[in-house]
Amino acid sequence: MPSPNPWLSGPTPTGRLPRERLEERILNLMSSQNMCVLATVGPDGPLATPVRYYPLGFAVLFTAAPASPKMRNVAADPRVSVGIFAPLVGLASSRGAQVFGTARVLGPDDPDRAHYWSVFRWENEHVERGRSLSEPPRDTLVVVEAERIVYTEHWLRREGFAPRQFWRRRPDE
Repeated sequence: MPSPNPWLSGPTPTGRLPRERLEERILNLMSSQNMCVLATVGPDGPLATPVRYYPLGFAVLFTAAPASPKMRNVAADPRVSVGIFAPLVGLASSRGAQVFGTARVLGPDDPDRAHYWSVFRWENEHVERGRSLSEPPRDTLVVVEAERIVYTEHWLRREGFAPRQFWRRRPDE
């Protein structure tokens, strides 16, 4: 039987993408999606929570209720993982990233908040909830700056690159 993607068969390539190309692919994925799964761990064990996010470079931003289970877990251990993925049609379309970092919780008066808040499209959520657009929310803002990313894209096999690529903020580590 003919295969629509013959390049998926055979040995998996091991080539590494140049850093600039890998970064472009990661940023493309992060900016073309708006949902991720936040993984935290707390006293009751692991918790995976779907959240709407906004990207800023290699940072993932989202709001959260301070008393939510994910925020209780972040307070206990701010090390998190964020899974971002494109819709899957078949193995050839498999594309996703595991972002590892430390969650920073920025309250309404945090001086760093304005830098991150500038990319947050809070108006969409206000309209959905029937809230006024005259005043931005004072919700807790969570920022996860990527320390490392495991990027997966099976289409890379066509060019002789490994489908799993590894990025670190500091490339020498």
